[in-house]
Amino acid sequence: QVQLVESGGGLAQAGGSLRLSCAASGRTFRSRAMAWFRQAPGKEREFVAAITWSDGNTYYADSVKGRFTISRDNAKNTVYLQMNSLKPEDTAIYYCATDLKGLILNALIRVESSYSSWGQGTQVTVSS
Repeated sequence: QVQLVESGGGLAQAGGSLRLSCAASGRTFRSRAMAWFRQAPGKEREFVAAITWSDGNTYYADSVKGRFTISRDNAKNTVYLQMNSLKPEDTAIYYCATDLKGLILNALIRVESSYSSWGQGTQVTVSS
């Protein structure tokens, strides 16, 4: 069993920054990747960014590329999402997620169903 706990959400003005954290505990040694997804009111959950534990390869949605940076601290089993140049359309609940079997394929790293353990979510609100 893996537990994921997000933190760092809150209110920011457009153009501002926030940093999210996701701490993983439990059977994380089998996890190959961690990802951030988000869900805005009335919309489906969408992929934001992902990173692999072993080599640190990163993946981004086009909508956040160049503004958001995902990173990890293997010693702390923690993944971060640095969000800069925030826009009102970034307003959403942000969830971190991980796979549990270490088998996730690069081609499917942006796919929600590839992840089987999810955090409770943290609200990010960006005002204009």
